[in-house]
Amino acid sequence: MSDHYYSRRPSVASDRNSIEAELRGFRLKLTTDAGVFSRDSVDYGSRALIAHMDIPAGAKVLDVGCGYGPIGLTAAKLAPSGHVTMVDINERAVELAESNARANGIGNAAFFQSDKLEAVEGRTFDVILTNPPIRAGKAVVHSIFEESFKHLNSGGALWIVIQNKQGAPSARTKLEELFGEDRVEEVGKDKGFRIYRAIKV
Repeated sequence: MSDHYYSRRPSVASDRNSIEAELRGFRLKLTTDAGVFSRDSVDYGSRALIAHMDIPAGAKVLDVGCGYGPIGLTAAKLAPSGHVTMVDINERAVELAESNARANGIGNAAFFQSDKLEAVEGRTFDVILTNPPIRAGKAVVHSIFEESFKHLNSGGALWIVIQNKQGAPSARTKLEELFGEDRVEEVGKDKGFRIYRAIKV
């Protein structure tokens, strides 16, 4: 099947769903749809990343592969004087994330359809967050890490969540190649998920 949540335009018929999630003390009402990642509930990996991520109040944040928005919208709530840019290759996901921001009164976020980080070329960020699209393959995931490194400010942090059985060891190795071994830390683990923070010198 060629239609995945990382397709540009999902061909599966729209079948919208409304969910509620409490994330970092914020109750968000979220509209999801067929053809986007984790339609029926906020997935466990995203919840684990959200629980651990450190977002300074004034940070410039990028959420790569934002889906319908749980990670980036929570970051926007945590950074009331900052700004969050949310990107996803999936057109339907980006539209949902933007409408979910409006529905939850979140005004400090912007949304772009983007193959990896192409839509933010020339921009840099204090924090980059990603629950990477594992099913797109290791090459795609590792290229997200490479592009994220280029788009981080000095002292900025890349936060990722990845399952141990779906490539966490190789992801950590790749991050250490990019950032340096002493700049990559496992900051949490939860039910087979690993949360890594990599800080750019």
